[in-house]
Amino acid sequence: MSDLIPIGQRAKEASVALSKMMQGEKNRILTECANALMDMQTDILEVNARDVAAAREKGVKDSLIDRLLLTPERLKAMADGLLEITALQDPIGEVLSMKVRPNGLTIGQKVVPFGVVGIIYESRPNVTADAFGLCFKTGNAVILRGGSDAIHSNCAIVKALRNALRKNGCTPDAVQLIEDTSREIVVEFMRMNRYIDVLIPRGGAGLIKTVVENSTVPVIETGTGNCHIYVDEFADFPMALSIIENAKTQRLGVCNACESLVVHEKISREFLPLLMERLLAKGVEVRADERACRISSACVPATEEDYATEYLDRILSLKIVDSIDEAIAHINYYNTKHSEAIITKSYENALKFLNEIDAAAVYVNASTRFTDGYEFGFGAEIGISTQKLHARGPMGLKALTTTKYIILGNGQIRE
Repeated sequence: MSDLIPIGQRAKEASVALSKMMQGEKNRILTECANALMDMQTDILEVNARDVAAAREKGVKDSLIDRLLLTPERLKAMADGLLEITALQDPIGEVLSMKVRPNGLTIGQKVVPFGVVGIIYESRPNVTADAFGLCFKTGNAVILRGGSDAIHSNCAIVKALRNALRKNGCTPDAVQLIEDTSREIVVEFMRMNRYIDVLIPRGGAGLIKTVVENSTVPVIETGTGNCHIYVDEFADFPMALSIIENAKTQRLGVCNACESLVVHEKISREFLPLLMERLLAKGVEVRADERACRISSACVPATEEDYATEYLDRILSLKIVDSIDEAIAHINYYNTKHSEAIITKSYENALKFLNEIDAAAVYVNASTRFTDGYEFGFGAEIGISTQKLHARGPMGLKALTTTKYIILGNGQIRE
């Protein structure tokens, strides 16, 4: 028997117990789990340093090292995320609708957990705690399979969580980590539809494509982020420069970072020199079309591939357009349906952009970096869905639930 079968069986059993827990009990245990992370801070940071050192030896680029790195501040943020989840209303048990049919049957919909959630993710050890917290609050057991680069960090975090669950009278199998980091185990994990109700991949395009194409478990696709900012002809320049700098350079290795700029031709000669000065000061390379290269010799000629690339690095693509319609067409063609922004003082153009851009999150005069469960008030996120069925955008508690119909009768039979 595969080593994954017992894990699946234990998760199924745990999900039954979790589905019966009341909100107060969940919140109490989540608080204890947050405390456990802080109590084990020294151990967690020590093993994380081993993961980071190993990644550096392999030549992993700095932007991806940043995703792997834990600091005291980041560990506290993980614990605070669990506490934030306790403050959120538990959606489980909510009755969404109730209506009486002509035959006297009362039919309603009730919010229930999925059951067992599987998550395959790369690099980010904070996902381990976030995923557990959201799944636990919604009565779901979770099976985690992180990347080999963060294995020691993930093991330490899960150990802290399981110890806290056990000490507080809850099954530790509410969260399980697959410690085998081989590719073969991932393939097997994706085929565990007997035990897993939904599978969520978080990582690069290769991982997500593999899961979507090979899983027999229903998948919620969390996509890569080729995020655009369009600087309209009516843009406020200081605002645009500030937003672009933040969206690109605040954190390079995240899916909501800006990867591509689109600039209106009417302002390009005045705006591009200011933009290049700002970006070059941050060490950002701009790969641009021919018109932009003629305006600024600091630009590097772009290829077709550049416009479709999520760099996760100090690189941006740039395209000059003649109209907002061309901007929207360019963005909708190359984007990954994640997060897109327009900088403009025109209400008409802002509304047009909001209505016509096809993405999970569309911004007016704000950084794409806000596409995040914490920033959206969810406490944390299980991922950012770029698909259109079940969930879209940052996925909080409600995205980890489904519904069932409840029907109340008094003896009705169908004629």
